[in-house]
Amino acid sequence: MLIVDAHQDLAWNMLTFGRDYTLPVSETRRREQGGEAPLRNGDTLLGWPEYQRGQVGVIFSTLFCAPARLRSGDWDNQTYRDFTEATKRYRGQLDVYQRLVDQHPDKFRLVKGRDDLQEVVDHWKQKEATEHPVGLVMLMEGADGVQEPAELEDWWQGGVRLIGPAWAGNRYCGGTREPGPLTAEGFALLDGMADLGFILDISHMDEQAALQALDHYPSTIVATHANAISLLKGLETNRHLSDRVIRLLIERGGVIGIVPVSPFLQPGWRRGDSREEVTLHHIVAQIDYICQLAGDARHVGYGSDFDGGFGLQSVPIGIETIADLQNISPILAEKGYTENDTTAILGENWLSLLRRVLPASS
Repeated sequence: MLIVDAHQDLAWNMLTFGRDYTLPVSETRRREQGGEAPLRNGDTLLGWPEYQRGQVGVIFSTLFCAPARLRSGDWDNQTYRDFTEATKRYRGQLDVYQRLVDQHPDKFRLVKGRDDLQEVVDHWKQKEATEHPVGLVMLMEGADGVQEPAELEDWWQGGVRLIGPAWAGNRYCGGTREPGPLTAEGFALLDGMADLGFILDISHMDEQAALQALDHYPSTIVATHANAISLLKGLETNRHLSDRVIRLLIERGGVIGIVPVSPFLQPGWRRGDSREEVTLHHIVAQIDYICQLAGDARHVGYGSDFDGGFGLQSVPIGIETIADLQNISPILAEKGYTENDTTAILGENWLSLLRRVLPASS
């Protein structure tokens, strides 16, 4: 079953730690042993051979930088002090993806339109082929790289197809740990995005802003990487989705990418705690919760966020690399999900949405 992962910070890792995602996970871990990367970001979960083994055919690959006020240390080189610097950082990451596909066209391909997507999916269906390209759909996480809506056309031409206005709070709206509504600039950003056909990602938006966006934005809305807060009792955060937001996303035909990281599955879990405290069943519980609210299995998928500030040390037991995302299939079957349901959850829901909203050609 083909997996679509709706959130991976590949460019951030490549520029911050020099990670080479054409390599096997084991080789990257060997090279980084004792260095800064596993200390700050954990042992990698991502590598091209593991994409092949796990049939991870499409990734939403992010452009992500943090504001300088949230810089984590001298090692954290992907931050910005102002909008000009933000634009420079984001464009630098766009260039990283372009070089990646130019240098490794057999391994990675940019997905800008339905034709690109179909080429990637068709390749994965070729039984005689043992290796397949991974499609990259570009997602801007935090929109400070967009200084004014008129610039959105340039980002669209560059291949960006999804935008999440906020990571932390910014001039557009409240974000994680920094609540607040959409601002006038935020509404103008959404209007410009809608004119071009961008998919809106509300993952890090504060609930007040997300609700305003769900009411205002006429085009496709998703949450690429967020969990249901109702299953995280005692966790005080605006990072995850309330039932109200989930229901509205479902009504709008959106898809929610579940994040299989232990602190987002078991409240109170901290890095250093036993990995065995969190299992694949916790992931399935989040998936099942969305399905029960929806009444079907058509609005949920994966948004792993793997290597996005955490690694092997912070994922449930049963996951050693990205390839192991396939391992939820028997648990879903035990809960009564059909093979078609599981196919939808692992990837088809995201593929269907992309087929519906991407332009016909790149």
